[in-house]
Amino acid sequence: MMKIRLFKGISFFKMYQKVALAIAFSPRMEALISETKRLVELFGSELILIHIGKKTDELETKLDEIIVKTGLDKVKTKLIWKEGKPVKMIIQACKEEQADLLVAGALKREGFLTYYMGSVGRKIIRKAPCSVLTLIEPKVGSTIFEKIVLNGTQLEITPHVIEVGINFSKKINAEQVHILNEIKMYGLQMGTASEDSEEEASQTRRQLVQNEMEYVEEIMKKIDPGDLKLNIKVTGGRWAVELARFCEKIEADLLVVGDDHKLNFFDRIFPHDLEDLLSTLPCNLLIVKN
Repeated sequence: MMKIRLFKGISFFKMYQKVALAIAFSPRMEALISETKRLVELFGSELILIHIGKKTDELETKLDEIIVKTGLDKVKTKLIWKEGKPVKMIIQACKEEQADLLVAGALKREGFLTYYMGSVGRKIIRKAPCSVLTLIEPKVGSTIFEKIVLNGTQLEITPHVIEVGINFSKKINAEQVHILNEIKMYGLQMGTASEDSEEEASQTRRQLVQNEMEYVEEIMKKIDPGDLKLNIKVTGGRWAVELARFCEKIEADLLVVGDDHKLNFFDRIFPHDLEDLLSTLPCNLLIVKN
């Protein structure tokens, strides 16, 4: 069993003091700004609007009109205009402004009800110095996050992911929170157990599930869930695939997973486990970083 460690000395609300939004002058810009406005109001954050492209009087006027229309607090809103390669400039702006959360929109595949992160989105997720929230269908009236799924697979960052996910869920008054765990090397362990009697194999299966349940329960001893309805589910499949399937099944509004640069987490599993997840996003996605 992996040793459980919560990240100490980090207040959830302090983590989101500065929220950055990468904007483009597209039909969805107003909706993205509206969605982000709701978040900065909930967390009492400052908002940083980042546009990569040439600054013109026309675009500046258009942006100012949207800011007024959406009711943003100009005192707590900073506008950044940069020219250059989008990924490099967005990452640079987040670092310079010490952003805690970067909000971005995903694209819908033409003709299909699926969403994907293009190469720019993938690079931003990998290189962003802060957590990243991807919204697949931003609404001017703001998305309601009722059903939230947290990745509970045993990783170094998982206790932090669950802590952030629980606090986020409490803040937005989520209706249901599911924590999905993967039994590591389930096939190998059950393959070995199959050499035993059917009763012994069943006992092994029950013990594997129980171990995962206890892992989450131990983490939850240090977190106040408030009035949230929690559901812990254990799966034997690859966690990224199972997360996507589960989110689609329950029609989740938000999926929360983690990325720990120190462990080169994405370098190890990104090409294998997250490629499909980001190619056909099952729902909005929050990637938590330290």
